[in-house]
Amino acid sequence: MHKLAQTALTYIRKHDLLRAGDRLGIAVSGGADSVALLRLMLELRQEIGLVLSIVHLNHQLRGAHSDGDEAFIRELAQKHGLALISERRDVKTYAAQKKVGIEAAARELRYELFERLLGIGTRDRIATAHTLDDQAETLLLKLARGAGTRGLAGIYPKLAVSSQLSAISKPGTKRPGGMAIVRPLLATRREDLRRYLTEIGQTWREDSSNRDLRHTRNRIRHGILPRFERHVNPSVQNALADTAEIARGEEEYWAEKVARLLPQVWQSKGTLNYAQLETLPLALRRRLVRVAAESLGLAMEFRHIEEVLTLKPESGASLPQGWLATRNGDVIRFHELDEKVSDYQYVLSVPGKAAVPESRLNVEAVLVNSSADSEDLLESSFAQRELVVRNWRPGERFWPAHTKEPKKIKELLQDRHITGEEKRGWPVIASGDEVVWMRGFGVRRDFRAKNGGGVLIREFPINGE
Repeated sequence: MHKLAQTALTYIRKHDLLRAGDRLGIAVSGGADSVALLRLMLELRQEIGLVLSIVHLNHQLRGAHSDGDEAFIRELAQKHGLALISERRDVKTYAAQKKVGIEAAARELRYELFERLLGIGTRDRIATAHTLDDQAETLLLKLARGAGTRGLAGIYPKLAVSSQLSAISKPGTKRPGGMAIVRPLLATRREDLRRYLTEIGQTWREDSSNRDLRHTRNRIRHGILPRFERHVNPSVQNALADTAEIARGEEEYWAEKVARLLPQVWQSKGTLNYAQLETLPLALRRRLVRVAAESLGLAMEFRHIEEVLTLKPESGASLPQGWLATRNGDVIRFHELDEKVSDYQYVLSVPGKAAVPESRLNVEAVLVNSSADSEDLLESSFAQRELVVRNWRPGERFWPAHTKEPKKIKELLQDRHITGEEKRGWPVIASGDEVVWMRGFGVRRDFRAKNGGGVLIREFPINGE
């Protein structure tokens, strides 16, 4: 057995990547790394007890060269008596449709194929040829762009895949057996793989795009990392890979703690218990907020997590993807603002504030003694009444200061050309069945303070404090 095959076998056993009887699809592009993976798996086939096949996706990016790669792989499959699954996809068109880069589009389509093969049950594992060099490049790239320990964990040895199509589990998910995408060469250097292929007389295909410095990863591979090796640390790639291994172990530990604690703070979909959250260490609070948001399909950067954790009572924070987080008392809620507006209602204490995420608004009620006339000054008797901020209801009427008599709220909003969902969610303050204040119109005419002092209603945008 070649020493590289032994290195791969040790790594496979350490991370439980492959088991006897696994139907392993080997992702082969035709390049040196993937061809070396194929040849090493052929060496280990008997040792582990694998059923091998080849999986290839022709990206149709390089015309005849891409077709040449496919033909080369077909010959490899025939030579070694392996089944071949080969598909063609127009990556450029897909990238344009999805508004993503070529590299991202190619990756999405490859993994779509892998997931489909795993999902229909024709393969138990798909092996990709990610190397130690890929790990170092990924770590440096994520570090430069900003990453926590999960990002610094880099490329995982195994990605578990559920039985449903396109349902890759979060990195680090531990599942005995089951379907997965595995990376047996993460402990192996790229240069060693090329040397191995030369030793056994195996050719491979060169992809000129791998030297195209317009791609960020290529600039790291051919420019930044070599400079680090020359001027900082000759073993920088191994050091970066070790860092990823350490971070991955840390993340697996934290993932177990988060899974255990999440039900205690994630009371219902979209709702966090701030009081429970506050008792936990900061590292756990950050992870719990991130995982809770991810369960809603919301990816948050570090600054967004910090904004959620530092929310003051009756305030809110804007989040990516059209979401908003608000805190009312000890409850933090996540709201998706592009959903159709439904009826809402929030208690407004005097003095006090209420966050109205549907309108991206904070409403505040303050007791004042000033005699200054204001359209937003409610007579002082309302300080002892229960007030709520809510959206108006069909049929309700309001009496603005500038009109002689009450009018339907619907008509007042139409007069100001306020339409659609904005109109439906327009906020008012009510006491019982009476609308006493309306955004943009002030306090109802017959409830305005007349003799100095009262309850001043103020509004300001969320994040505008």
